This record gives sequence, C-alpha cells and structure tokens, in this order.
Amino acid sequence: MTTRLKKQRKKRGHVNAGHGRIGKHRKHPGGRGNAGGMHHHQILFDKYHPGYFGKVGMRFFHKLRNKFFYPTVNIDRLWSLVPQEVKDKTSKDNAPLIDVTQFGYFKVLGKSLLPAEKPVVVKAKLISKNAEKKIKETGGAVVLTA
Repeated sequence: MTTRLKKQRKKRGHVNAGHGRIGKHRKHPGGRGNAGGMHHHQILFDKYHPGYFGKVGMRFFHKLRNKFFYPTVNIDRLWSLVPQEVKDKTSKDNAPLIDVTQFGYFKVLGKSLLPAEKPVVVKAKLISKNAEKKIKETGGAVVLTA
C-alpha cells in the first residue's frame, strides 16, 4: 500500500496514534502465536477450538501406507468404464470383462444398481458382499485377483 493511503498519515500530530496513553501499544502482550492456549487464552481455545489439545485413537508404528491403499468404485460407475462399442455388443450370453485395476480402482462397492439384463464379469482385488450379490443377480460374475 502506498504511504499516502496509510492510516498513519491521518494520525500525524496525535501523540499515541490511536493506541491510548494508559494501556500502551506494546510488542506482544499476550505472547506470540498460539501462546497461552492452556493458560491465559484457555477460554478462547475451548470456545472456538474445542478438542484442540489432547490425543485420540491408537498409535500405529511404522505405518506403510500402501497396505491401506485401495481406491473404491461403486457398481453404478462400472458401465462408464466400458467403451461404447463393447456396450453395444453385450447380451445375456456375452458379458464384458471389466478389470477395475486397469482404471486405478482396487475395491468394488455396492452402491446403487446395475442395469438389469446386462451381466458383467468384474475383476478386482477386493469386493464387498453387497456388490458381489448385485453383480450375480444380474447374471454376472466376480473374479478376484491378488
């Protein structure tokens, strides 16, 4: 901001520049940053940031994140992974194989419904019971991979 627009220009000639004579404008009267969260600023922390202090849950030493990496896809999205020419060829006895791992998904979940009379063979690392049931109801199958 340019000097001519600063509040300081208006305050010229006024001794304390809006900071008062008694309280005085000192450097960091309450401490810097989050200082005093458990002491003199405790009411503020409890009011506006409940649960800021403390721990929750169990500790997991040397957590290798790739063991817990399984991106999910719902069965209502399965048909969007299939190209249009394959969709046109599908019938009761000609079901396409959808390998979800090729699209970056590891687990298939059972939200929503699959189109009836259009079976699919789903290949995945993990699959929920609900998804497996719905895929088999339409005449499809599930193939698990390692």
